[in-house]
Amino acid sequence: MVNCTVKNWQGDEVGKADLDLKVAKEENASHIVHRALVRQLNNARQGTSSSKTRSEVRGGGRKPWRQKGTGRARAGSSRSPLWRGGGVIFGPKPKEYNLKMNRKERRLALRTAFQSRAEDLIVVESFAAQLTAPKTKDLLAAMNRWGVESDQKVLLIMDELAENVHLSARNVASLKLIPANGLNVFDILNANKIVVTSEALAKIQEVYND
Repeated sequence: MVNCTVKNWQGDEVGKADLDLKVAKEENASHIVHRALVRQLNNARQGTSSSKTRSEVRGGGRKPWRQKGTGRARAGSSRSPLWRGGGVIFGPKPKEYNLKMNRKERRLALRTAFQSRAEDLIVVESFAAQLTAPKTKDLLAAMNRWGVESDQKVLLIMDELAENVHLSARNVASLKLIPANGLNVFDILNANKIVVTSEALAKIQEVYND
């Protein structure tokens, strides 16, 4: 169990919150998190790259020149892989990169990854009501009060995505906003700081701690 300090909109400490997730054993933790990360990145690949073989390239039906007597090398088609404009040898073809992983393993990897970032976790009170209108400047100022530096990559996790928060956050390249039920291993590991509302933290423990 990890005890976290809860901060309000002004950056003052107003309470405590507990983070208690069922995680993998220490000797297996890095392995299972790595597997989940590789799976996520592989499953995001489109696998649509394609090149044409000599049988698929247009033209090349006529023999370029006679077999003997020209002094040049023998050639049967201008679409040979040896020729400019010819086919590609062993080029890429559409394929599936998807990897399978059991649901229990995926959940375990997600919980393990999240709890491993406890030192970089910042818990705040729900602040959607503080942004009465979309204002990126106000959101960044609040982040600064919470202890986030301007050059850090931040993952902001909320119980529900409020429209004004979404509109305020979408312009910031280093800030990613996701709902509590949309956690993924890559975003958790990629962020320098993770800002989570106390409601979202409770929801994470309720949804993923099975």
